[in-house]
Amino acid sequence: MSALARQPAGRRLGWTLALLALAQLIYALDLNIVFVALPEIGAELGFPGQTQQLVVSAYVVFAGGFLLFGGRAADLLGRRRVFVLALVLYAVSSLAGGLAPSPATIVVARAVQGIGGALLLPSTLSLINTLFAEGRSATGPWRSGAARAPAA
Repeated sequence: MSALARQPAGRRLGWTLALLALAQLIYALDLNIVFVALPEIGAELGFPGQTQQLVVSAYVVFAGGFLLFGGRAADLLGRRRVFVLALVLYAVSSLAGGLAPSPATIVVARAVQGIGGALLLPSTLSLINTLFAEGRSATGPWRSGAARAPAA
């Protein structure tokens, strides 16, 4: 029997909520942190001034464009399965973006990262809504993950 299986249900739910809030924080933080690094990314990869915005736009457009798809995928394929897939997709595309040798590579990596975010956000909220009783306020920590990202 694993250590997680021996824990009381309430404690397991606490860890689950922490993980879901962290996923929300990552999503929101990544959207904002690129603005800080954009001048350095542009200088390092040789982006002309006006095209640096593509790094941000690729993420935002794909994240917003695939958001409904992410919610439907979570409904059809399973919330937890889509959540794990989204985290893996997000991590791999983050690594690809961090190691990008050219401007095109980082723009594509950010677009894939946006798709990962579009899968992550609805599956996170859906997991919170299904795992926690209606009377308990589990969305508070989830919302605080989003609220703290711009401050960081």
